[in-house]
Amino acid sequence: MPITAQTQVSDTILASPDRCFGIATDLAAYPGWVPAITSVDVRAIDDLERPVEVEFQAEAMGRRTRYVLAYDYAEAPHGFSWRQTEGDLTRRLEGSYRFAPSDEQPGATAVTYELDIELAVPLPGFVKRRAETKIVQAALSQFRQRVESS
Repeated sequence: MPITAQTQVSDTILASPDRCFGIATDLAAYPGWVPAITSVDVRAIDDLERPVEVEFQAEAMGRRTRYVLAYDYAEAPHGFSWRQTEGDLTRRLEGSYRFAPSDEQPGATAVTYELDIELAVPLPGFVKRRAETKIVQAALSQFRQRVESS
């Protein structure tokens, strides 16, 4: 039976929603600020020059992995989503970013990151859940650091 999990985290980032969207969709820059990503190959772009098909090479769970994601910008600039079309360690990898002006902090953005993963390799459920939580928390933390430091 496949192990699946869906995790969502939210945080407030000190930047505008447009700035957050711009940094999140600059996928070619990810190896410079996402330690697990070793390379990115943008295979296709849309009419607005946004990446719509991207191959990633990464280090995950002590192994190298390769996966291709298809991006959907139907909610741009308030968010975007992705789904895996190819992968070696994952059968399914779907997620999204959502950006909204913060109600509590003027000039800041409420960011929500959601990820749904189905691994191709067997792992005990508690290990899988712990790994997924660590992945989404690290992803949002790294995103915050990138947005607020540049």
